[in-house]
Amino acid sequence: MPQEQYAHRSTMQTSEGPQVYKVGIYGWRKRCLYFFVLLLMILILVNLAMTIWILKVMNFTIDGMGNLRITEKGLKLEGDSEFLKPLYAKEIRSRPDNPLYFQSARNVTVNILNEKTKVLTRLVTGPQAVEAHSQKFEVKTLSGKLLFSADDNEVVVGAERLRVLGAEGTVFPKSIETPNVRADPFKELRLESPTRALVMEAPKGIEINAEAGSLKATCRTELRLESKDGEITLNSAKIKLPNLPQGSSSSAGSRQKIYELCVCPNGRLFLSQAGSSSTCQINTSVCL
Repeated sequence: MPQEQYAHRSTMQTSEGPQVYKVGIYGWRKRCLYFFVLLLMILILVNLAMTIWILKVMNFTIDGMGNLRITEKGLKLEGDSEFLKPLYAKEIRSRPDNPLYFQSARNVTVNILNEKTKVLTRLVTGPQAVEAHSQKFEVKTLSGKLLFSADDNEVVVGAERLRVLGAEGTVFPKSIETPNVRADPFKELRLESPTRALVMEAPKGIEINAEAGSLKATCRTELRLESKDGEITLNSAKIKLPNLPQGSSSSAGSRQKIYELCVCPNGRLFLSQAGSSSTCQINTSVCL
């Protein structure tokens, strides 16, 4: 470069002054940046305050949250607890000397599943009924004695006494097998079949005993007492058969009140006025 041109450029730069290039954010961009930073700090402080408030209200501690405590044996709940979804647990029990309550607005269902998540046993307690679904249902005492058992084949009552308090008694659509049927003290016992026959059978014998009252057996068609290999015993101070038919009486026997009890070959009973000898053969027409 010629010396004259270099001197001229130097003189121009000196006369105009040094050029300064500004670096950074200025103007409305700077004000917006400060505003967003201030807003972010306010949100952080509000979030921190809300987090501290939630921890305080929910009672978060090292051992658990609220009524929930984490112990070596599992989870411990104190007070009422609400589960919005199914609860899976190996064991649920209450604190010592405190009852355990299960409360629901509709029903409470307890399911027992197998390895393939198939329901084996189900217990449903609803507002109208308590249902148990299983192959066998048993009720036992603390000592292990069976009180009640039910399955597809039979229902077993293991108590020493089955007491029915219904005013209408107990209805058995089919047969009943029991060694003893008796009423409460000072109460009457009534066996009745309104539309069908009433049959009592026993391989060794049937005993009907009324120690403090009367015994009454009524039917519409016929009353049959049968013993195949033994005997029928009527043990009483008085045995009355008031409606037995009477055979034809003779002129001599019409003036007396003594009768002879006769039995027809078909088992029918009738009365015949007693004489010096048996008069049953005279009144065979009653047996026809």
